[in-house]
Amino acid sequence: MDDSIRAFLQQWAAAERAGDATALGELLSEDFVGIGPVGFVLPKAAWVGRHSQGLHYDAFAVDELHVRTYGDVAVAVARDTQRGAAFGHVVPEALRTTHILVRQAGTWRLASVHMSFIAGTPGAPPVPGAAPATQ
Repeated sequence: MDDSIRAFLQQWAAAERAGDATALGELLSEDFVGIGPVGFVLPKAAWVGRHSQGLHYDAFAVDELHVRTYGDVAVAVARDTQRGAAFGHVVPEALRTTHILVRQAGTWRLASVHMSFIAGTPGAPPVPGAAPATQ
């Protein structure tokens, strides 16, 4: 795996954890689209702005990273482990995520992220008939 992708995602995770709008603005592509764990779709400005509107993290890490590269595009599937609250509600700890990165002028940018709760994670909505998540 390209170490620059791992480093980029660690930098993105640190910006999310800190709620750093400036860093997020630099890390996301101009046409970024984020899909949250309950299906909402946010363009770049709204994604960056959610930290000033009631989202905060005490911890946020990208783990279990699997990356495939296709020239200037990378697809990274990972587990995001987090602790925090969104609009007064504790956020579930574990998400499965797909990150789409594009290399622009030699620098990786996050073009899209799609987040899904891992079934059985405490705080995640129940999935009828789903087996509990293994940690």
